[in-house]
Amino acid sequence: MRPANPSTASWLAAAAFAAAMTISGGLGAAQTAPDSENGRYSMTPIPEGVLRLDTRTGTVSTCTRNGAGWACYAVPDERSALDSEIGRLQAEVEKLKGQLAAGPTVSGKIDEALPKSDPMKKAEPKVAERDRTIEIPLPTDQDVDRVMSFLEKAWRRLIDMANRVQKDVAGKI
Repeated sequence: MRPANPSTASWLAAAAFAAAMTISGGLGAAQTAPDSENGRYSMTPIPEGVLRLDTRTGTVSTCTRNGAGWACYAVPDERSALDSEIGRLQAEVEKLKGQLAAGPTVSGKIDEALPKSDPMKKAEPKVAERDRTIEIPLPTDQDVDRVMSFLEKAWRRLIDMANRVQKDVAGKI
């Protein structure tokens, strides 16, 4: 073999690079995300792969690429659980409305007679309780005069004490 010159070596490197790109591009095209089938699926890229919406049924799936190719798994549908709970509650409401419309029912037998009087009404006091009333006598004029005299003396003493404290403070300043 003869030695390669620089122009031949660069040409061979370019050809090898082009061949590698062609081969890798063909593999990349074979591993691309699944196409939509007749407009039935709507695809949205997400970090894990692709989010697929079936426009006919409303089913949502996540599609990820693994070693064997693409695999799609249905996303748990909370809407169906909510719809079933709403249906159950509506049936229960209708049942309770029917019971309420039928009116109150008394279950069981009552052996005792119902009271004939109003339990909230206060009963008249008995004769013995009337004698037990407590009477508090009001103060007489003499009692009021004694209290007033005491208050006047206490007020005068308080004023005298305030004047003395004021004179002591004024003398020290």
